[in-house]
Amino acid sequence: MSGTYNSEIHPGQPVIYQIRLKGHLGRHWTDWFDGFTITALDNGETLLTGPVTDQAALHGLLKKVRDVGMPLLSVVGIKPDQADASETSPPLG
Repeated sequence: MSGTYNSEIHPGQPVIYQIRLKGHLGRHWTDWFDGFTITALDNGETLLTGPVTDQAALHGLLKKVRDVGMPLLSVVGIKPDQADASETSPPLG
C-alpha cells in the first residue's frame, strides 16, 4: 500500500494513523479514542489522527469506531511528519 509508514524501518516506533469517518464527531470523544486528535473537516467528515503501538491496538481502535456507529471511510498509516500536512488533503474516494 503506497503512502503507508513502514514500522519495520523504524522498529519500536508507533505508527501514526489517520482514520476518516463520515459525519462529525465532537471533541468530547477524545478520551474514548485514547487521546487521538479529532478534526471536523469542512466536507462533513471527521479525521482521527494519532499513534498506534501495534496491530492489536489498531483493531481495538477500529472496534471503538464501529461502536460509535459512524461510517468508516478510510484507515491510513502515515509518516509522523505527514500528520499535520495531510489533514488538509482531500478524502480518498
